[in-house]
Amino acid sequence: MTTTPHDDDAPTREEALAKVRELLGDHHLAMLTTLDASGALVSRPMGVQDVEFDGDLWFFTTLDSHKVAEIRAGSPANAAFAGSSSWLSVSGTAEVVQDRAKAEELWNPVAAAWFPDGPTTPGLCLVRLRAETAEYWDSPGGRLATVLSLVKAKVTGSAYDGGENATVDL
Repeated sequence: MTTTPHDDDAPTREEALAKVRELLGDHHLAMLTTLDASGALVSRPMGVQDVEFDGDLWFFTTLDSHKVAEIRAGSPANAAFAGSSSWLSVSGTAEVVQDRAKAEELWNPVAAAWFPDGPTTPGLCLVRLRAETAEYWDSPGGRLATVLSLVKAKVTGSAYDGGENATVDL
């Protein structure tokens, strides 16, 4: 695990993983980024399936989507999450999974809105992002605390303390 260079109170790996799990619980939409055939970054919003984070993130999609072609071509993947006072970036390798039992296990009302034929929707598949690293930023206290910290930094001439930041190898 690595942390910001100025952070003397770096969390342990277990603490950082717990923080990643906590932050994932606050976010249900990710910007999933892959590389297209020309090497350009492509991001799109995706609903992350609500499961206990064990190092994998799950998304529903269709086999004919561009992201599936990019993943099958070996693209790395990143899922980025942003809230009012926390941010999370999870990077790793993705794979396309065609498993009806897993689709039924993960099925929920949000998935049903996109795929009204249910888990048997023709061409339905899952994308599993196998996390290798995660970096998070958390500013406890929300926007008000962030604004106050920015004002304090300006008034005192000290560097902004943006809250908690760590990178963990998964």
